[in-house]
Amino acid sequence: MSKYYLNYLDELESEAIFILREVWAQFDNPVILFSGGKDSILVTHLAKKAFYPAKIPFALMHVDTGHNFPETIQFRDDVIKDLGLQLIVGSVQEAIDDGRVSEEKGKSATRNILQITTLLDAIESNKIDCAIGGGRRDEEKARAKERFFSHRDDFGQWDPKNQRPELWNIFNGRHFEGEHFRAFPISNWTEMDVWNYIKRENIAIPSLYYAHEREVVWRQESWIPNSKFLVLEDHEEVVIKKIRFRTLGDITITGGIMSDADTLEKIAAEVSGMRQTERGNRSDDKRSESAMEDRKRQGYF
Repeated sequence: MSKYYLNYLDELESEAIFILREVWAQFDNPVILFSGGKDSILVTHLAKKAFYPAKIPFALMHVDTGHNFPETIQFRDDVIKDLGLQLIVGSVQEAIDDGRVSEEKGKSATRNILQITTLLDAIESNKIDCAIGGGRRDEEKARAKERFFSHRDDFGQWDPKNQRPELWNIFNGRHFEGEHFRAFPISNWTEMDVWNYIKRENIAIPSLYYAHEREVVWRQESWIPNSKFLVLEDHEEVVIKKIRFRTLGDITITGGIMSDADTLEKIAAEVSGMRQTERGNRSDDKRSESAMEDRKRQGYF
């Protein structure tokens, strides 16, 4: 009898689709956390496959910091229009205006941590019991601790020591009122897997991932894009460099790398030789050794 072997991308795809269907089976009001970055785009594409020919049964939720790349917002809106899905937006600016959070000051100020309150408010007000994210274990050591189904208490907090076992692909989504879950269907994917799959499926992504000329400032060992939100110091100089971004976040904290990779094939080839994690150019992760885990414990993505 001949044996049938799945391609490794097909195995990862199958696992992610299984997780997405489990979420739909176990929860009443799940959403996909959609930032317009490659991982949330990938999760949305997988959800499309998981429920085809029906429409994706989840709304998309975006926590809008107000300091986004314009290209990301345009891409988000195009996806919503193309798929005909509901978009839930949590606004950090509204949270600031309402006095729910206070904006940081200074050169390294960021709205990144302010997303926590906005996200938890949106989850509570929309009665969401599971938020599906594009987090991957290879991104960062705190994310390596995540389960596929990540339990959050009634304050929205994550306790890495109080997560449920997931033996034999059995997932327990039971929760008390006020609690919710985060689900991570692509936990086992690497950055290389993501790009190979995007290339194979020919998935549209924002132009920011491709090498292009842009005004940037050298700060914290990476090229930070110039914008109206960036506070320059006297010694800093705005220059034009050909760069691309490996990960997308707030425009004030997302560092680019010098690159000539302007096609999916070139990006995949470039990533295959990388020795630094893709979040190595995110200044929000450089604040402390445990910056990501501290934010996740409070309710971060």
